[in-house]
Amino acid sequence: MNDKAATQSTSPVEGRRGLPKPLRTLLDTSGLIAVFILLFIGLSVLVPDFLTGRNIVGLLLSVTLIGTIATTMMMVLALGEVDLSVASIVAFSGVVAAMVTSTSGSVVIGVLVGIAAGAAVGAFNGFVVARFGINSLIATLAAMEFVRGLAYITSGGDAVMITVPGFFDLGSASFLGLTLPVWTMIGCFLVFGVVLNMTAFGRNTLATGGNSEAASLAGVNVRRLKIMVFALQGLVAGIAGVLLTSRMGLGDPNTSQGLELAVISACVLGGVSLSGGVASITGVLVGVLIMGCVQNAMGLLNVPTFYQYLVRGAILLLAVMFDRWKQTRRAGG
Repeated sequence: MNDKAATQSTSPVEGRRGLPKPLRTLLDTSGLIAVFILLFIGLSVLVPDFLTGRNIVGLLLSVTLIGTIATTMMMVLALGEVDLSVASIVAFSGVVAAMVTSTSGSVVIGVLVGIAAGAAVGAFNGFVVARFGINSLIATLAAMEFVRGLAYITSGGDAVMITVPGFFDLGSASFLGLTLPVWTMIGCFLVFGVVLNMTAFGRNTLATGGNSEAASLAGVNVRRLKIMVFALQGLVAGIAGVLLTSRMGLGDPNTSQGLELAVISACVLGGVSLSGGVASITGVLVGVLIMGCVQNAMGLLNVPTFYQYLVRGAILLLAVMFDRWKQTRRAGG
């Protein structure tokens, strides 16, 4: 009798724990996927030219910057940290890549140095957070200003023109109708989806975000893990910055202002917990697509820019409120 009662009292959350991880992830994100499907259908019916091949390709291209960086921001948030410096890293990496390419005449050298600059900033952020125990919000807020300043100093306060034509091919090269930035975003989702769900690195990241002391006692080198995750964030932001520079045709130290909030919004909307320990690559993908669809529809409807700010702010607020509601539900369940 007691055994039967105990079986019947098992909560849905406990019941899901016995399922394979991919199936649990699908169940956890099914509501968000349904929202995206309904949104996509609604926009296809109500917004002129939304469901055209040209617009869908344009939509994918428009979310490449946010989507690419969101794959590693997911890891940072899962770790229980946050990185506000990604937009500045994008600008700095682009400026460095443009200057080195024009100076050396080599696209390869320029791209590698630009990406390395982003990775170096990310590793520095991780070192400051891990070694000195500084709150990542404060550390990366300082880095956001510092690195943006470096971008202006490096460029002399003006956009850097690129004199090597081959550099422009990075942003325009296409395969199967999709450009390199889109394929890069797809590759990042595949790679970091595998990293998060199928490697010890991903499991240690989630474990550390859930309880860093317990993870440390279990043998996880928390300091090294944090440095590596932040370095990956800087690396991917550097890649995104180089591709963006190629698309724009110049290195602009003023680019991507406010990008960090859009990336965090997409992650939180996709189910990544701001308190750490919970992340889903599927959810982040859907979150990115939802934000991209809304932005694209507002553009097609010629919604004034200041109203678009209101909508993006509302999405961020709703995402944070949803994250808080899920935390409360998990604590109560």
